[in-house]
Amino acid sequence: MKNVLLILSSVALNALAQLFIRQGMLKIGSVSLEIGQLWNMFLSFFTNLYLWGGMLCYAVSLVLWMVVLSKVNVSLAYPFSCVGFIITAVLAYFFLNEPLTLQKCVGIAVICLGVIILTYSKDFTS
Repeated sequence: MKNVLLILSSVALNALAQLFIRQGMLKIGSVSLEIGQLWNMFLSFFTNLYLWGGMLCYAVSLVLWMVVLSKVNVSLAYPFSCVGFIITAVLAYFFLNEPLTLQKCVGIAVICLGVIILTYSKDFTS
């Protein structure tokens, strides 16, 4: 169970990073891959706390993920990254006013079922 909590913590922080970065980019506005645009976005990074928060969440998530992979087979741990879809969809609905459609909810239910099946796998504790 400890491994599952580590995995879910890493995945949750990764999902939270997505939300922070989205909010930060909403503040900056649309950017393109043109050199001038990228330079302006890069300069905006230093004053955008949402982007800093996203990068911090990514960094902590990566450290936790390395701990996870030192204890759990990657073939069992990686499918849990799909839980990030659930967290992101729900939090985006509440905090970014993004739609949460019936199709998304059905997809989330299918993801949950898959993660539950994986959690009870005999190989999970190796």
